[in-house]
Amino acid sequence: MLLTACGTAEPGPEARPAMWMVADADTKIYILGTMHAVPRGTDWDAGRVTSAIEAADELMMELSPAELAAAGETFRQLAQRDAPLAIEARLSGKALTGFRALEASGRSFGEDGLDDWAVMVLMGQRVAQNAGLSSADGVETGLTEKFEAAGKPIGGFETAREQLMLFETLDLQTQRILLTRAAEEAGDAVKEVGALTAAWGRGDVAALETVINEDIDSVPAARKAILTDRNRRWSAWVKRRMERPGTVLMAVGAGHLVGADGVPAMVEAEGLTVMRVQ
Repeated sequence: MLLTACGTAEPGPEARPAMWMVADADTKIYILGTMHAVPRGTDWDAGRVTSAIEAADELMMELSPAELAAAGETFRQLAQRDAPLAIEARLSGKALTGFRALEASGRSFGEDGLDDWAVMVLMGQRVAQNAGLSSADGVETGLTEKFEAAGKPIGGFETAREQLMLFETLDLQTQRILLTRAAEEAGDAVKEVGALTAAWGRGDVAALETVINEDIDSVPAARKAILTDRNRRWSAWVKRRMERPGTVLMAVGAGHLVGADGVPAMVEAEGLTVMRVQ
């Protein structure tokens, strides 16, 4: 979910991510599934996305630009352990081997002084880098540039602290399970991220749902905190926002938009009509 990596002018792949629309007589909300980091130079903003960007009066993302800028410092504040704990005391066997191999692909994670969830986040960033993904080319970065250039307002559903506290407040057993799974699967992670990115680029929501479910279904506490509860809050926001006129582009991680507890399904369950428009 937290993928970061820098851009290039080289032409990149074409992506047509899934997008939905909720509309009534005087209000339209486009709901676009994003990837926070994508292959460098990816062309993701053509097709119906261009029309949605031009039509929208405002942009809503998981984090506003100011909160995104604050995320690094907030991470450093929350990630620290009260007392150091060696990774060998947390992982063993295949998990420890996978962790060490991933760490060897770049600088040390400094994991002894970090909470389990924070180590997992840094591992995810390293996988993204190794997969050639770029946050500078990510959807949120591009949308921010376009809306700021047009002088249109940009809002966020959460603060950086609220978002990271979703991990910080997970019980220690759940954090350890997530870290162990990430380490055990580190050897295949670049390939899996590539498959996830390709499915996003095709707008293949069935494939996305399969990948998301395989990744998190075995950890119910994490699914509830990181996906389901947030989707419910965002769906409630859509319903309230439909009471005011205007056109909004809502852009959140594609994993939040698939399946029975994805935002489109939850909005539809509230009695609103949701149309897939890309």
